[in-house]
Amino acid sequence: MCAMRKLRTLDIVDYVKAKKRCTLAHLMQKFKVSSATIHRDVAELVAAGHLERVRGGVAFFPRTEAAPTAFGTFHDRASVNREAKERIAARALEYVTEGDILFLDSSSTTAALASAIAARAFTNITLVTNSVAIMENFHKMPRNYVLIALGGNYDPQLNSFLGSSALRELERLTVSKAFVSCFGVDDKTVTTNHEHQAELVTRVLELASKRYLLADRSKFGRTGLYRLAARGLFDAVISERRGS
Repeated sequence: MCAMRKLRTLDIVDYVKAKKRCTLAHLMQKFKVSSATIHRDVAELVAAGHLERVRGGVAFFPRTEAAPTAFGTFHDRASVNREAKERIAARALEYVTEGDILFLDSSSTTAALASAIAARAFTNITLVTNSVAIMENFHKMPRNYVLIALGGNYDPQLNSFLGSSALRELERLTVSKAFVSCFGVDDKTVTTNHEHQAELVTRVLELASKRYLLADRSKFGRTGLYRLAARGLFDAVISERRGS
C-alpha cells in the first residue's frame, strides 16, 4: 500500500470514528476519490476490523458497544455469538441426511455445524471444505467419514484455502448440499467482503443441489462489498431466530 493511500485510509477511520456513521457517497466527497477507490478502501478497512458495514455505508463501533461484529480473523469471529452459532448448527443439522456430500465453507458458523455433524455419527457422510479449522479437527470425527479438502492459496484472515487451485478442484466434485455463511443479508441479496471467497462460494452454490445459508442475527440488514447470491436462491435461511 502506497504511503498516500495508507494515510487516506487512516484518515477515513478517524473521520468515521468522529461521525459514528457515514455513507460511501459522503466519504467520496470528503476525500475527493472515485467510487471504485472508496469501495476498495472501505472493503479493506472492514476486512481488517477497523470499520463495520451498515446499511447505506459504514460505521465505527467501540469494542465495548454491542454492535455487529467485524469480519475479523477466523479466531476472532469464532468467539463471537458462540451460543447463537451453536443453535444455528443444531437447526442446520436437521437438513443433513445419510449419504450426503456436504460443502461447508470457512465460516465459524459452519465450523460449529461440522462439530454437530461429528457428534451425530452418521454412517455415510462426505465433507468438502476449504476451511482449515474443519480440516484440523477432522481427526475427531468418526473414522467412516470422508473429507475432501480443497487446496489453494492460504488466506490467514479466513483461515482457508482460496483461489484458482481451489476452484479447479471444486469443478471435479459433486455436492448434494452446500452450507455457507456471509457478512450480510438483506431482503434480496447475500454478500461478503472477500472477493476470492465470493468466487468460490458462488460456484459452490451453482453446483449444489440444495443450498443453505447460516446467518446469526448480526448479519441481517447489513451489506458487504461482493455479492454471493440472491437470497431467494437458498432452500433455507437458518438463523437462531425462529421463522428465518
